[in-house]
Amino acid sequence: MRLLVVQTLLPLGSSPCNDLHHAAGLTISRSTFSHHQKILREAGVIHERINGARRILSVRTEDLQAPRFPGLLDLVLADAPKVAAAPTTSRFHPTKVDPGRVRTFLPRR
Repeated sequence: MRLLVVQTLLPLGSSPCNDLHHAAGLTISRSTFSHHQKILREAGVIHERINGARRILSVRTEDLQAPRFPGLLDLVLADAPKVAAAPTTSRFHPTKVDPGRVRTFLPRR
C-alpha cells in the first residue's frame, strides 16, 4: 500500500489525502490509509502540510535524492510494480491462526 501511495503521489507532485486515496485506487479504510501516511511521514518519505481543513501530501524527493541517499527513491520505485501487483494477505487471517498463539483478553476466574 505504501509503495502504491508513493508511486501514485510522485507524478502528481502534491495531492490532498482524499484525492490521493481515490487516485491510488485504494480500497482500505480512511483510518488504515491515515496509518500508512503516518508511517511514510515518520520515515521521512512524504511531507504533509495543512491547508485549512485539507492535508496536502507530497513526496520529499529533494531530501531523498540528496547526497545522503542518491538513487534510493528510484531503486525502491523500480520494484514497486512487482510489490503492488503482488496479492496482499493478512497475517491474521482466521484460517491461518495458530491456536497456541491466540490470546484472549477476558478476565481470569
